[in-house]
Amino acid sequence: MSAPGLFSDTSLSTPRLRTEVPGPRSRALHERRQRVVPRGVGSVLPVYIEHADGPWVTDVDGNRFLDLGSGIGVTTIGHTNLAAVTAATEQLDRVTHTLFTVTPYEGYVRLAELLAERVPGTHETRTAFANSGAEAVENAVKIARRHTGRRVVAALDHAFHGRTNLALAMNHKAAPYGTGFGPFAPDIHRVPNSYPYRDGLDGMEAAARTIAHLEQRIGVHDLAAVIAEPIQGEGGFVVPAAGYLPALQEWCTRNGVVFIADEIQTGLGRTGTWFASTHFDLVPDLVLTAKGIAGGLPLAGVTGRAEIMDAPDPGGLGGTFGGNPVSIAAALAVFDELEHGTFFADARRIGAHLSARLERLRARHAVIGDIRGIGAMQAFELSTPGTTRPLAGAASMVAEFAAQRGILLLTAGSDGNVIRFLPTLTTTDEQLDVAVDVIDEALSALR
Repeated sequence: MSAPGLFSDTSLSTPRLRTEVPGPRSRALHERRQRVVPRGVGSVLPVYIEHADGPWVTDVDGNRFLDLGSGIGVTTIGHTNLAAVTAATEQLDRVTHTLFTVTPYEGYVRLAELLAERVPGTHETRTAFANSGAEAVENAVKIARRHTGRRVVAALDHAFHGRTNLALAMNHKAAPYGTGFGPFAPDIHRVPNSYPYRDGLDGMEAAARTIAHLEQRIGVHDLAAVIAEPIQGEGGFVVPAAGYLPALQEWCTRNGVVFIADEIQTGLGRTGTWFASTHFDLVPDLVLTAKGIAGGLPLAGVTGRAEIMDAPDPGGLGGTFGGNPVSIAAALAVFDELEHGTFFADARRIGAHLSARLERLRARHAVIGDIRGIGAMQAFELSTPGTTRPLAGAASMVAEFAAQRGILLLTAGSDGNVIRFLPTLTTTDEQLDVAVDVIDEALSALR
């Protein structure tokens, strides 16, 4: 059983709003922010958080919100998980930084060992650590290009891989992530994905379509890597049809192409297992981790087949803060929590309960066109009733309605018509019920 957080009160089931949202102190802070922070650093809801615990965040006005986004999947095991906080605090008293590529330390090695034991497959692996998901993506591309001697990378439609220049070229949506930021990195191609709700294809049919694009529009001899999220995040929690991902992996292996699984949002307990790839019988060549790996501290990793990871020369990988000792210490605690706690079972419980409640909502609201997800990674897509045509922008209206009642929701989807759930695994069924009841009201208000 996980240790409680610093402000734990497991009896809480409902939000608490003491002021309007945002409240006066948050509004005052927001005015200060606008004078010194660029508008490109946006905020979905300008409430300024003072403390957090488990599934709750409390702002400077004393308003307590049920957080069903977890910092976009970062605080998977709960805000201020005591084990992770304690491990990071103790590490602060020992070493905060040396730079692993100058004078290394054991924590980096131990975390790499733990990842080697848990990524899909039985092959020998290596791991390099970085600071963020986008850095993991960039490093994976470097490694794949060095290993294959090829230059082109293929990403899937509706993908999101980050905000650095190379990642921007891989993203499906131009706005707001890429607008005005070009020129982008060359030799990046996007190919069709599997989107069962919209395309109606089974896994083999969708894979054949993707492979045809790879062969005809790129060519095998120039292709270094294919990168895919096992379940697409920003794209709307799109779950591919059964057989799609293994068929892509098999094609990549047959043609000497590196298959990269971007598990930045899907990995480390989120879907009820270590990695979402296992739900699809997928054994990637490289696996990317970030977000939930260190309980809220910045850390990312690239874990992959030894012969691929060893392709870059010494000094070709690394960075000043990559694998910082404090973040590593928190990550080791997260792995211990996942290994010995109830979090995997909690993810499955959340998935079963939330999907059942959403199905009941669909019976009441014809605008819910699709419900999908695995474990504590669930979503519903809003469409024109009787069609798969997206209700563009409708998700933001639902999220705003919920925020005014103390429920923090995330939107997603290339058309802004998906509500996604990334609750902490400490979230109870009762708390989920409160949130779904609010969403019920919000959908009624859409009519």
